Amino acid sequence: MTIRQGIFVPMKILMVCLGNICRSPMADGMMRQIVKERNMDVEVDGAGTASYHVGDPPDRRMQATALEHGVDISYLRARQFVAEDFDRFDIIYAMDRSNYNNITALGTPDQIGKVKMLLDEIHPGKRLEVPDPYYGGDEGFEAVFQMVKSACETIADKIESGEYS
Repeated sequence: MTIRQGIFVPMKILMVCLGNICRSPMADGMMRQIVKERNMDVEVDGAGTASYHVGDPPDRRMQATALEHGVDISYLRARQFVAEDFDRFDIIYAMDRSNYNNITALGTPDQIGKVKMLLDEIHPGKRLEVPDPYYGGDEGFEAVFQMVKSACETIADKIESGEYS
């Protein structure tokens, strides 16, 4: 939970990739599942920096990979990141440097401090990217799942410990 204007409200996390059909819906769905299992007061959403897939469900290959691991992301729908998201979310996670740059280009100096690279949670300061599996084979989706799962578990641990509040 975070405090806004003296009121306790759920922490809000946004996961962002390019089209919001592969990496960010996986991170969104994984984080939602983790906070639900841990009974945490955290809201999660996803967005893309591009408008290519607005309204579309996640890529069928990412849905299948997630479901193999017990994570249902079929209900999610792509949307585009907007500047107002800086006001709505406490932490904004970018999947790669290009999307990080696209996000921060829309924010003020105060707002861009909310933007982090997702894999910095498990590899601090290295600015590693979650690779886009869209044009590759099925193994790329599995690799993304494993990276995202590890990062999301670390985020949840940090929230529970009070490091992110």
